Amino acid sequence: MFKQLLLKFLQRSASASKESDNTQEEMSFLDHLEELRWHILKIVAGLLIATIACAFFVDFIIQKILLGPLIAVGLKAQVLTPYGIVMLYFQAVLICGLIISMPNTLYWLWKFVSPGLMPKERRYVSGIVGFTSFCFFSGVAFGYFILLPAALDFFAHFGTENITLNVAIDRYVSFVLALILGAGLVFELPMISYFLSKMGILTPAFMRHYRRHAYVVILLISAIVTPTPDIVTQLLLAAPMFVLYEVSIFISKIVLRKKERASKEENTIGSEEHHDSDQT
Repeated sequence: MFKQLLLKFLQRSASASKESDNTQEEMSFLDHLEELRWHILKIVAGLLIATIACAFFVDFIIQKILLGPLIAVGLKAQVLTPYGIVMLYFQAVLICGLIISMPNTLYWLWKFVSPGLMPKERRYVSGIVGFTSFCFFSGVAFGYFILLPAALDFFAHFGTENITLNVAIDRYVSFVLALILGAGLVFELPMISYFLSKMGILTPAFMRHYRRHAYVVILLISAIVTPTPDIVTQLLLAAPMFVLYEVSIFISKIVLRKKERASKEENTIGSEEHHDSDQT
């Protein structure tokens, strides 16, 4: 399975590099490093701007967004270090800035990758960034509004009443961050399917053939991404991944149809031009 994907990717890279050599001069290694440095600086600048903007709403972020799901299930966080509250404010602002600035981050990452694509595919960078951002924010919303409350409710009511559940704020922040960012990354599966199908690496037949293998991989990913060992949270994350995999097959099917239609139109136009030249 992976060997076939690797061979297709290498063939695709070779053809893309040949076409790019005909359209632009080859960049040196130092030029690539310089371009990467500027892209990283722009990503960091976007993160700083988003973080500063979030600092003006830090109290709302902590009280309503961060601690809201914990309070809703009857739990209360505690600080175990003298500087714990200060670190909490820094973490909350940085996490929100990281999430909000994700479209900017994705845009400059795609801009760095785009020279390796074929010229006709570079036009889709803006659309890919928008679709990638939509998938990421959908995953974050799923993790925050569905996964997080379900996991906290399970932990709050599990076990005997003689044991008090005290939640350390640093562990709680790490738990929330891993859960929502993990869900955001998992929801990128349709985008990855679209991109690989557009490149000709992935096909609907291939995904259907390895569906069982993919389901096993999904269960492993959900177990790794989920920051808790309980099966409930892992299944809650795995369930939408199963759906997303089926949606990815549908997306790959649509991409394949469009490519076949475009190929037929090109062949028709080419045959008509050839017929006209024969008549002349």
